[in-house]
Amino acid sequence: MGIYERALASLQDHGLIGAEDGILVSCGGDTDARALQHGGFRDVLITNLDVRKSAGIGPYSWQRCDAEDLPFADDSFDWGIVNAGLHHCRSPHRGLLELMRVSRRGVLALEARDNLLIRLAVRMGLTPAYELECVAMGVGGLRNGPLPNFVYRWTEREVKKTIESAEPGVAHDLRFYYGLVLPTERMTMSSPVKRLALRVGGVFARALFRLLPRQGNQFAFAIIKTGRTKPWIKAGELNPDYRLGFDPARYVPERPDQGLADRA
Repeated sequence: MGIYERALASLQDHGLIGAEDGILVSCGGDTDARALQHGGFRDVLITNLDVRKSAGIGPYSWQRCDAEDLPFADDSFDWGIVNAGLHHCRSPHRGLLELMRVSRRGVLALEARDNLLIRLAVRMGLTPAYELECVAMGVGGLRNGPLPNFVYRWTEREVKKTIESAEPGVAHDLRFYYGLVLPTERMTMSSPVKRLALRVGGVFARALFRLLPRQGNQFAFAIIKTGRTKPWIKAGELNPDYRLGFDPARYVPERPDQGLADRA
Protein backbone atom coordinates (compact mmCIF):
# COMPACT_ATOMS: atom_id res chain seq x y z
CA MET A 1 0.00 0.00 0.00
CA GLY A 2 1.43 3.38 -1.04
CA ILE A 3 1.53 6.54 1.05
CA TYR A 4 -1.63 7.86 -0.65
CA GLU A 5 -3.69 4.83 0.32
CA ARG A 6 -2.13 4.71 3.80
CA ALA A 7 -2.95 8.35 4.52
CA LEU A 8 -6.55 7.94 3.34
CA ALA A 9 -6.96 4.73 5.35
CA SER A 10 -5.62 6.42 8.49
CA LEU A 11 -8.05 9.32 8.12
CA GLN A 12 -10.90 6.87 7.54
CA ASP A 13 -9.94 4.75 10.56
CA HIS A 14 -10.07 7.85 12.77
CA GLY A 15 -13.46 8.89 11.41
CA LEU A 16 -12.10 12.07 9.86
CA ILE A 17 -13.08 11.30 6.27
CA GLY A 18 -15.82 9.07 4.94
CA ALA A 19 -16.73 7.35 1.69
CA GLU A 20 -19.79 9.60 1.36
CA ASP A 21 -17.83 12.85 1.71
CA GLY A 22 -17.64 15.26 -1.21
CA ILE A 23 -14.02 15.28 -2.43
CA LEU A 24 -12.31 17.84 -4.65
CA VAL A 25 -9.01 16.73 -6.18
CA SER A 26 -6.75 19.50 -7.43
CA CYS A 27 -4.03 18.82 -10.05
CA GLY A 28 -5.56 15.36 -10.31
CA GLY A 29 -5.67 12.41 -12.67
CA ASP A 30 -5.83 8.63 -12.83
CA THR A 31 -3.49 8.11 -9.85
CA ASP A 32 -5.98 9.91 -7.63
CA ALA A 33 -8.86 7.94 -9.10
CA ARG A 34 -7.19 4.61 -8.28
CA ALA A 35 -6.37 5.63 -4.70
CA LEU A 36 -9.85 7.00 -4.05
CA GLN A 37 -11.56 3.97 -5.59
CA HIS A 38 -9.40 1.79 -3.35
CA GLY A 39 -10.78 3.72 -0.37
CA GLY A 40 -14.38 3.35 -1.56
CA PHE A 41 -15.00 7.06 -2.18
CA ARG A 42 -17.94 7.85 -4.45
CA ASP A 43 -18.53 11.62 -4.59
CA VAL A 44 -15.33 12.87 -6.24
CA LEU A 45 -14.57 15.76 -8.61
CA ILE A 46 -11.12 15.57 -10.21
CA THR A 47 -9.68 18.79 -11.65
CA ASN A 48 -6.58 19.76 -13.60
CA LEU A 49 -5.40 22.38 -16.08
CA ASP A 50 -4.51 19.61 -18.55
CA VAL A 51 -7.63 18.06 -20.09
CA ARG A 52 -5.62 14.93 -20.94
CA LYS A 53 -5.65 14.12 -17.23
CA SER A 54 -9.36 13.36 -17.53
CA ALA A 55 -8.50 9.98 -19.06
CA GLY A 56 -8.68 6.97 -16.79
CA ILE A 57 -10.55 8.54 -13.88
CA GLY A 58 -13.27 5.89 -13.96
CA PRO A 59 -16.61 6.83 -12.39
CA TYR A 60 -15.55 10.23 -11.12
CA SER A 61 -16.49 13.68 -12.41
CA TRP A 62 -14.03 15.94 -14.21
CA GLN A 63 -13.59 19.72 -14.56
CA ARG A 64 -10.78 21.83 -15.96
CA CYS A 65 -9.58 24.14 -13.16
CA ASP A 66 -6.64 26.29 -12.14
CA ALA A 67 -5.40 25.04 -8.76
CA GLU A 68 -4.34 28.55 -7.79
CA ASP A 69 -7.74 30.08 -8.60
CA LEU A 70 -10.45 27.49 -8.01
CA PRO A 71 -13.91 28.49 -9.33
CA PHE A 72 -15.78 27.29 -6.25
CA ALA A 73 -17.35 29.07 -3.30
CA ASP A 74 -15.90 28.73 0.19
CA ASP A 75 -16.64 25.39 1.89
CA SER A 76 -18.04 23.80 -1.27
CA PHE A 77 -16.56 20.36 -0.53
CA ASP A 78 -15.91 18.24 2.54
CA TRP A 79 -12.27 17.51 1.69
CA GLY A 80 -9.68 18.77 -0.74
CA ILE A 81 -6.86 16.54 -1.99
CA VAL A 82 -3.74 17.23 -4.03
CA ASN A 83 -1.12 14.65 -4.95
CA ALA A 84 2.25 15.78 -6.38
CA GLY A 85 0.63 18.89 -7.83
CA LEU A 86 1.54 21.85 -5.63
CA HIS A 87 5.12 21.95 -6.91
CA HIS A 88 3.75 22.58 -10.41
CA CYS A 89 2.05 25.79 -9.22
CA ARG A 90 3.63 29.23 -9.48
CA SER A 91 2.88 29.47 -5.76
CA PRO A 92 2.56 26.10 -3.99
CA HIS A 93 1.28 27.92 -0.92
CA ARG A 94 -1.52 29.56 -2.88
CA GLY A 95 -2.53 26.20 -4.33
CA LEU A 96 -2.72 24.74 -0.83
CA LEU A 97 -4.67 27.67 0.59
CA GLU A 98 -7.17 27.53 -2.28
CA LEU A 99 -7.94 23.94 -1.31
CA MET A 100 -8.29 25.06 2.31
CA ARG A 101 -10.74 27.76 1.24
CA VAL A 102 -13.12 25.45 -0.62
CA SER A 103 -12.98 22.56 1.88
CA ARG A 104 -15.17 22.36 5.00
CA ARG A 105 -13.41 19.61 6.92
CA GLY A 106 -9.82 19.43 5.77
CA VAL A 107 -7.14 18.99 3.14
CA LEU A 108 -4.83 16.09 2.35
CA ALA A 109 -1.68 16.94 0.40
CA LEU A 110 1.03 14.58 -0.84
CA GLU A 111 4.27 16.21 -1.93
CA ALA A 112 8.04 15.74 -1.94
CA ARG A 113 9.74 16.02 1.45
CA ASP A 114 12.67 18.29 2.26
CA ASN A 115 15.36 16.74 4.48
CA LEU A 116 19.13 16.28 4.73
CA LEU A 117 19.19 13.08 2.66
CA ILE A 118 17.21 14.65 -0.18
CA ARG A 119 19.43 17.73 -0.22
CA LEU A 120 22.47 15.46 -0.49
CA ALA A 121 20.84 13.53 -3.33
CA VAL A 122 20.10 16.79 -5.17
CA ARG A 123 23.70 17.94 -4.74
CA MET A 124 24.98 14.61 -6.10
CA GLY A 125 22.61 14.80 -9.06
CA LEU A 126 20.66 11.71 -8.02
CA THR A 127 17.37 13.57 -7.71
CA PRO A 128 16.46 16.80 -9.51
CA ALA A 129 15.98 20.32 -8.24
CA TYR A 130 14.00 21.02 -11.45
CA GLU A 131 11.89 18.59 -13.47
CA LEU A 132 13.83 18.89 -16.70
CA GLU A 133 12.20 16.01 -18.57
CA CYS A 134 9.23 18.26 -19.40
CA VAL A 135 11.47 20.04 -21.96
CA ALA A 136 11.55 16.86 -24.03
CA MET A 137 7.97 15.81 -23.31
CA GLY A 138 6.46 19.28 -23.75
CA VAL A 139 4.29 18.89 -20.64
CA GLY A 140 4.65 18.27 -16.94
CA GLY A 141 6.48 21.43 -15.90
CA LEU A 142 5.33 24.73 -14.44
CA ARG A 143 1.53 24.80 -14.61
CA ASN A 144 1.90 21.52 -16.51
CA GLY A 145 3.63 23.23 -19.44
CA PRO A 146 7.08 22.71 -21.04
CA LEU A 147 8.97 25.08 -18.69
CA PRO A 148 10.80 23.05 -16.00
CA ASN A 149 9.29 23.61 -12.58
CA PHE A 150 11.27 23.85 -9.36
CA VAL A 151 10.55 20.84 -7.14
CA TYR A 152 9.22 22.55 -4.02
CA ARG A 153 9.75 20.22 -1.08
CA TRP A 154 7.92 20.53 2.23
CA THR A 155 8.58 20.03 5.95
CA GLU A 156 6.23 19.89 8.93
CA ARG A 157 7.31 23.37 9.96
CA GLU A 158 6.57 24.72 6.48
CA VAL A 159 3.03 23.37 6.62
CA LYS A 160 2.40 24.83 10.07
CA LYS A 161 3.78 28.26 9.12
CA THR A 162 1.64 28.39 5.99
CA ILE A 163 -1.59 27.53 7.79
CA GLU A 164 -0.91 29.66 10.86
CA SER A 165 -0.13 32.68 8.67
CA ALA A 166 -3.34 32.29 6.66
CA GLU A 167 -5.68 31.53 9.57
CA PRO A 168 -4.07 32.73 12.84
CA GLY A 169 -7.36 32.70 14.73
CA VAL A 170 -8.28 29.09 13.95
CA ALA A 171 -7.01 25.87 15.56
CA HIS A 172 -6.10 23.05 13.15
CA ASP A 173 -5.08 19.45 13.71
CA LEU A 174 -2.04 18.50 11.60
CA ARG A 175 -1.17 14.88 10.81
CA PHE A 176 1.92 13.73 8.92
CA TYR A 177 2.77 10.57 6.97
CA TYR A 178 6.08 9.47 5.45
CA GLY A 179 7.14 7.26 2.59
CA LEU A 180 9.99 6.34 0.29
CA VAL A 181 9.80 5.67 -3.43
CA LEU A 182 12.81 5.28 -5.72
CA PRO A 183 12.77 7.17 -9.05
CA THR A 184 12.57 4.06 -11.22
CA GLU A 185 11.06 5.89 -14.20
CA ARG A 186 13.74 8.57 -14.06
CA MET A 187 16.40 5.84 -13.84
CA THR A 188 15.45 4.55 -17.29
CA MET A 189 16.22 8.00 -18.75
CA SER A 190 19.59 8.35 -16.96
CA SER A 191 23.11 7.38 -18.01
CA PRO A 192 24.46 3.91 -17.04
CA VAL A 193 26.71 5.45 -14.37
CA LYS A 194 23.84 7.36 -12.81
CA ARG A 195 21.57 4.30 -12.94
CA LEU A 196 24.19 2.34 -10.99
CA ALA A 197 24.55 5.15 -8.46
CA LEU A 198 20.79 5.29 -8.02
CA ARG A 199 20.60 1.54 -7.39
CA VAL A 200 23.37 1.65 -4.79
CA GLY A 201 21.88 4.77 -3.22
CA GLY A 202 18.49 3.08 -3.15
CA VAL A 203 19.77 0.29 -0.91
CA PHE A 204 21.16 2.87 1.52
CA ALA A 205 17.97 4.96 1.38
CA ARG A 206 15.73 1.97 2.21
CA ALA A 207 17.86 1.04 5.20
CA LEU A 208 17.91 4.61 6.48
CA PHE A 209 14.16 5.01 5.99
CA ARG A 210 13.47 2.03 8.25
CA LEU A 211 15.44 3.73 11.02
CA LEU A 212 14.48 7.35 10.28
CA PRO A 213 11.16 7.58 8.41
CA ARG A 214 11.40 11.37 8.15
CA GLN A 215 14.38 10.94 5.82
CA GLY A 216 12.11 9.51 3.13
CA ASN A 217 11.28 11.46 -0.02
CA GLN A 218 7.48 11.18 0.25
CA PHE A 219 5.47 13.39 2.57
CA ALA A 220 1.73 13.51 3.16
CA PHE A 221 0.08 16.00 5.46
CA ALA A 222 -3.53 16.31 6.55
CA ILE A 223 -4.83 19.69 7.71
CA ILE A 224 -7.98 19.04 9.71
CA LYS A 225 -10.42 21.85 10.45
CA THR A 226 -11.41 21.32 14.07
CA GLY A 227 -13.98 24.10 14.34
CA ARG A 228 -12.11 25.47 17.33
CA THR A 229 -10.64 28.95 17.58
CA LYS A 230 -7.52 30.26 19.30
CA PRO A 231 -7.99 31.49 22.89
CA TRP A 232 -7.82 35.14 21.81
CA ILE A 233 -11.01 34.62 19.77
CA LYS A 234 -14.38 34.42 21.53
CA ALA A 235 -17.73 33.98 19.75
CA GLY A 236 -16.11 34.96 16.48
CA GLU A 237 -14.66 38.19 17.86
CA LEU A 238 -11.41 39.21 19.51
CA ASN A 239 -11.49 38.23 23.19
CA PRO A 240 -10.80 41.35 25.30
CA ASP A 241 -10.36 39.18 28.41
CA TYR A 242 -7.52 37.13 26.94
CA ARG A 243 -4.36 37.45 29.01
CA LEU A 244 -1.71 39.03 26.83
CA GLY A 245 1.21 37.74 28.86
CA PHE A 246 2.65 41.11 29.84
CA ASP A 247 1.80 43.97 32.19
CA PRO A 248 -1.48 45.58 31.01
CA ALA A 249 -0.51 48.80 32.78
CA ARG A 250 2.39 49.19 30.38
CA TYR A 251 0.31 48.45 27.30
CA VAL A 252 -0.98 51.58 25.55
CA PRO A 253 -3.28 50.78 22.60
CA GLU A 254 -2.33 52.58 19.42
CA ARG A 255 -4.67 55.45 18.54
CA PRO A 256 -5.91 55.65 14.95
CA ASP A 257 -4.44 59.16 14.67
CA GLN A 258 -1.06 58.20 16.17
CA GLY A 259 1.82 58.68 13.73
CA LEU A 260 5.16 56.94 13.48
CA ALA A 261 6.91 59.84 15.24
CA ASP A 262 4.55 59.52 18.23
CA ARG A 263 5.31 55.80 18.57
CA ALA A 264 9.09 56.21 18.36
